[in-house]
Amino acid sequence: MTEMAYQPYIDPEYESLIERIYPPRVCIDNDVCQDCTLVKVDSANKHGILLAMVQVLTDLDLVISKSYISSDGGWFMDVFHVTDQLGNKLTDESLILYIQQALCANRRGGASKEIETCGIKRQVKPRHVSTEHTGLEITGTDRPGLLSEISAVLAELQCHVTAAAAWTHNTRTAGIIYVEDGFRGGPISDPKRLAQVQEQLEHVVQAHHAIGERKSVRLTAPAAGRTHTERRLHQLMYSAVDYEPCQGCTGRGVSHRSSCTKIHVSIESCKEKGYSVVNMRSRDRPKLLFDTLCVLTDMQYVVFHAAVSSKGAMADQEYFIRQKDGCTLETECERRKLTQCLIAAIQRRVSHGLRLDVCTRNRIGLLSDVTRVFRENGLSISRAEIGSHGDKAVGSFYVTDASGYEVSPQTVELVRKEIGGSVLVVNRSPGWTPKTPKMSTSISSVDEDKPRFWIGTLLWSKLERLSSNFGSIRS
Repeated sequence: MTEMAYQPYIDPEYESLIERIYPPRVCIDNDVCQDCTLVKVDSANKHGILLAMVQVLTDLDLVISKSYISSDGGWFMDVFHVTDQLGNKLTDESLILYIQQALCANRRGGASKEIETCGIKRQVKPRHVSTEHTGLEITGTDRPGLLSEISAVLAELQCHVTAAAAWTHNTRTAGIIYVEDGFRGGPISDPKRLAQVQEQLEHVVQAHHAIGERKSVRLTAPAAGRTHTERRLHQLMYSAVDYEPCQGCTGRGVSHRSSCTKIHVSIESCKEKGYSVVNMRSRDRPKLLFDTLCVLTDMQYVVFHAAVSSKGAMADQEYFIRQKDGCTLETECERRKLTQCLIAAIQRRVSHGLRLDVCTRNRIGLLSDVTRVFRENGLSISRAEIGSHGDKAVGSFYVTDASGYEVSPQTVELVRKEIGGSVLVVNRSPGWTPKTPKMSTSISSVDEDKPRFWIGTLLWSKLERLSSNFGSIRS
């Protein structure tokens, strides 16, 4: 006779009782500080709510210069010091209303009518979740031309790319591409066609992979509960174990730490209060807080107190955390892994290379044509973001040559002519110092962190260029 397991029934309404008795409060204050807007949030606490709050602000391209967080006793209180990209306070009433409604909606788990009608105009970007298109998630070993090969297959199969985002880090790559049916529009629903797309893409990703190397291709149907695109990219890179080689600066002493611009992470124990204390110092950049919280949340750590601030080019973050089961980080293995993952989260978004901005009419095969031109001219894509705004495709590519050095002006001009001068705009990535080749006869003097030179790929790309039957892109 099979034993029956009895469990207590918990009414779902009971879990939201505190939220209904004490609804979340959002106050936006422009009077206290002269140089920034204060966004104050009081709410019942729940795992992941801090990340959801920060996600709302970063999706609006707002800059968080300081933040003070406390969530002891089941109650969440946070203060964000916020400006726009130009360092100005938030004065647009529709933007303020959107933030208030969005923060409350994130806490309640749904959107309100006020959000839909508040009139905030945001540019559509690939980091936002697409709930209307088929999603394609890819992880594997990075190599020049991989995005070009993937997009060429999608174009051949009449899959229209509506948005895409791809990161590379420590020889690993992760990408999320949203596609729709090029024949009928909308998501791809035919099971046979989905299987065909997945099979073809698996062949591309598996090429050049050694036995045992981590790689994956996954198609997902449209869903309202999809994970935020950039958070999902962090999860994919984590699953590809891109963090293992990451090591912070090993310099000792407070004076060294305050003057050094490398990444510092230390994890200590606060036995009196039962916390593990994480201290981080790194170069400041957009979305730094979001990236850090993605790691802590997805690794099942709970932030009880935190203080985040930036001064000049540097940012300091301090977190008092426990694991979700209430335990602290007791072993050196746990501390080392969290340290590596935090460093990786900071490094993944650092933009290496020349930024090439694209804006043109969207069409099937556009991503394939643009990336083909990059590949044929020996350019390697370190990061990419493409989205659609109406009938326009808008996005950015960060490119280097195949050795990780800065692209020559002659190559840039050749690429612009092939793609179209009105389509491609050149910008330099802020905070990136281009590498310059070192003249040396000693193999051991070559930088260890320099990307490998794929001479075979370059030769093949030149042969492809000579035999290519594709025409140039028109704007």
